[in-house]
Amino acid sequence: MEQIELRPMDLVTIALLLVTLLLLIRTFVLGGKLKRLRKSYNRFMSGTEIEDLEHVIVELKERLHDQEQNQLQLKETIDQLVRALHAKKGNIGIHRYNPFTNSGSNLSFSLAIVNDGEDGLVLSGLHSRDQTYIYAKPVKKGESEYALTEEERKAISLASQRE
Repeated sequence: MEQIELRPMDLVTIALLLVTLLLLIRTFVLGGKLKRLRKSYNRFMSGTEIEDLEHVIVELKERLHDQEQNQLQLKETIDQLVRALHAKKGNIGIHRYNPFTNSGSNLSFSLAIVNDGEDGLVLSGLHSRDQTYIYAKPVKKGESEYALTEEERKAISLASQRE
């Protein structure tokens, strides 16, 4: 038997052939996987009338951005409404009483109309046998520049529900 002598160039050529063969096999395997992936993608997208997934993702991102902007606007509007609601003078308290100990009944009253910060006004009506006198006093933070009676303070307290 004769021995074949391999030169270094021959070894390099054989090594390159083996690498080429391995790369060719790898290409066929990847091609098969790509074909199955494409088939799966086509089955997934069939009937949706959508040509590409990128378009769907971009559209969803734009919709999400629009929704976030709308949500911020709604939150700002709600905050404005809450501030306006607290500034409205919608808390009402009425206290009826008899200012004259010996006669009459509880026909006199103090009516407080204030907001949550106790800003507003208090009306007092003093009823006597012949007439009724009505007084109005501005109220700021539960106090007035005019002296408040005990009944007027009670009406403000009732309006603020701090009895």
